[in-house]
Amino acid sequence: MSSPVLQAIDLSVSYGDTRALSDTTFSLSSGELVAVVGPNGAGKSTMFKALAGFVDHEGDVIVHGHTCHHHERQAIAYIPQQSDVDLRFPITVTEVVMAGRRRFHGARMSPTAQDAATVNACLAQVDLADMGNRSLSTLSGGQVQRVMLARAIAQEADVLLLDEALSGVDTAHTDELIALFQQLQARGTSILVSTHDLALVRSQFTRCLAVNGSLRGDGSPAVELTGQKLEVLFSHAPHEGHL
Repeated sequence: MSSPVLQAIDLSVSYGDTRALSDTTFSLSSGELVAVVGPNGAGKSTMFKALAGFVDHEGDVIVHGHTCHHHERQAIAYIPQQSDVDLRFPITVTEVVMAGRRRFHGARMSPTAQDAATVNACLAQVDLADMGNRSLSTLSGGQVQRVMLARAIAQEADVLLLDEALSGVDTAHTDELIALFQQLQARGTSILVSTHDLALVRSQFTRCLAVNGSLRGDGSPAVELTGQKLEVLFSHAPHEGHL
């Protein structure tokens, strides 16, 4: 069996006196597509931010066998919830996606023709090929989500952390994005997707992580999202806000 791409070991996060996530341990193999479920404020976003290195945490995050001691985790691409995206900033769709190419620039600051071609290809993958010159602020919520996904794909990360990436996306584009996830999965990309759509999880995912303050379950949706396990997952009052 190959080594895990990503491991979280006893991952915990506190905001002041509030414990948002406690002692969470799991691993992710190459090419896995895994749903993350739980009530609002349960710590799903906090877990993603800790994995990506955006918040201080206890415990270890291990990528390709190496413990991450700093915030530069280029093998991980994180897409935040739409509510965390500042749409007031004047930036075009192409510029947003091009930001995903920065890891390849090194000392060279200007993008190359290859970068531009990659950005165009990524926009085409999310059905936004004709939107490159549009301001991000003029797009719908679902379109913004697809732009952020295109940026993550442009980053060529080994692990994608998608926080409510399907929120506000219509049914047709949800189906297209699931198909895109499966294509990326076939190439070896590992993907964590948080979602409140339990029916979608049951029909399209073979593994889910159930989170409410800690990891409450890890396995098949047919097991984790039924009966008493589902009731327990959603019966405990979570913290307030997008934790």
